[in-house]
Amino acid sequence: PSLEKNGKALLTKMSMPNASFKFDLQDSTSLSIYGCNEVMLLAKTNLGTDFAPLKKIASGGESSRIMLAIKSLQSQSKSLPTIIFDEIDTGVSGKVAENMGSIMQDLGDKMQVLSITHLPQIASKGTHHYKVYKEDKNNTTLTSIVKLTKNERVTEVANMLSGSEVTDVAIANAKALLAK
Repeated sequence: PSLEKNGKALLTKMSMPNASFKFDLQDSTSLSIYGCNEVMLLAKTNLGTDFAPLKKIASGGESSRIMLAIKSLQSQSKSLPTIIFDEIDTGVSGKVAENMGSIMQDLGDKMQVLSITHLPQIASKGTHHYKVYKEDKNNTTLTSIVKLTKNERVTEVANMLSGSEVTDVAIANAKALLAK
């Protein structure tokens, strides 16, 4: 019950005030390496709806937010040195992305958080910023990573905001995001 209550509070923070989730525990017909119970994550994301399996009712953005809430709560009860989010912000943008970034930033006070993202609101919350990129050489695609300097970071966040043409407005907006 406390996990469900605290999860609801996090979902509200991520612009899902009518959402909640719960865990349905059922006795299993057989004993497995995971025990003698089966657990199903049930959720409801809107008023007037019933709990149903998350995979059947949640959009990509809703699933991302529920997963972040669960991972955030899990990290409070289990000492984790590092947590990795690989595009956990799929399907969200704007204020929701900013709030998700703040939750990840709070997690960073207790552990190392690595987040792979395409959203400037998330990228701007980190203390370090690495750019992963691909290039083709000699009929092979190579993936590289480089740590960005402060100025490179501004340019990269501006690029995330505006696309291929980085404008003065995008630079100003990137600086504002990074200053938060």
